[in-house]
Amino acid sequence: MVSGGAMMAAAAAGGRGGAARTVAPWILACSFLLCSSSVLFQGAEGAIGVNYGMIANNLPSPDKVIAMYKANNIKYVRLFHPDTTVLAALRGTGIGVVLGTLNEDLAQLASDESFAASWVASYVKPFAGTVTFRYITAGNEVIPGDLGVHVLPAIRNLEDAIRAVGVSGVPITTAVATSVLGVSYPPSQGAFSEGAAPVMVPLVAYLLSKNAPLLVNVYPYFAYAAEPETVQLGYALLAGSSATSSSKVVSITDGGLVYTNMFDAIVDAAHAAVEKAGAQGLELVVSETGWPSGGGATGATVENAAAYNNNVVRHVAAGTGTPRRPGKAVETYLFAMFNENQKPEGTEQHFGLFQPDMTAVYPVDFAGSY
Repeated sequence: MVSGGAMMAAAAAGGRGGAARTVAPWILACSFLLCSSSVLFQGAEGAIGVNYGMIANNLPSPDKVIAMYKANNIKYVRLFHPDTTVLAALRGTGIGVVLGTLNEDLAQLASDESFAASWVASYVKPFAGTVTFRYITAGNEVIPGDLGVHVLPAIRNLEDAIRAVGVSGVPITTAVATSVLGVSYPPSQGAFSEGAAPVMVPLVAYLLSKNAPLLVNVYPYFAYAAEPETVQLGYALLAGSSATSSSKVVSITDGGLVYTNMFDAIVDAAHAAVEKAGAQGLELVVSETGWPSGGGATGATVENAAAYNNNVVRHVAAGTGTPRRPGKAVETYLFAMFNENQKPEGTEQHFGLFQPDMTAVYPVDFAGSY
């Protein structure tokens, strides 16, 4: 990002509710350079999960979906909202579960302790001990925005409610989009925007005090789609992480650190923003990343989607981390398990790894071996 640079918007819906997604202003400077130039958390090293979105009317039953996770050796699942049928299917599987609250419940979770207690009594307590809860997320991509002020109070109330029922070891956090960043290029200059900082600064300090990570949704695709003439495709696809790629990928240098892909650059910009906010050492988890295989937009092809997701898996599985945090593997969740036919028309219906009939859109090696 460039401080004071113009925001380049890429209208895109993502995550559970299909909220508008924007591309942060760092793309302008990053694109120029690319065009003109020829973390461990609680044993999660190299961890790869997949988001289980349900905005569709033709998906397999939850028991069949969870069987697919097991058959494909997918160790972690992220749920955007609580669903007792899905949670029941996860019992005894050992699959790590990231459980989200509905964004529309945030205000009540923040203001009403009894509502938070009821939420925990309904969706956590009955499954504790048989479902492996990894994190609980209070909202998805609500900062900056009107709901952002409710995130930290909701986290506190959920923590109290979980403690009251005797459940421990489940961090409560939230997931943010890169729109929380006002500056992110070069990555070392990453900083929260004026709109996000009043919520993010106390939030990251609190998460650090609780040894809970911040979840960040990272989408190089939207950066590439916004400026395909200037953002090199290979840089966005992590082609430099592919042993089979023959394309030459340019790199950028930032204070001695060399970036060969946009995924690392975005993650490290978020690291820098967190550090500038005073939360040195806070771990980040990539809660969403993916590439559409169709929908008619720039770069949305099966070939590119297969390349991106397999390269991400390989990169994460290698455990090399990012230039700013070398050797600290980044726990990462691909978006998403299925193509979802009730999301907005276009690319948003084509982020799935599988079709609703359970056939693969393209192969993904979750071991990262090719």
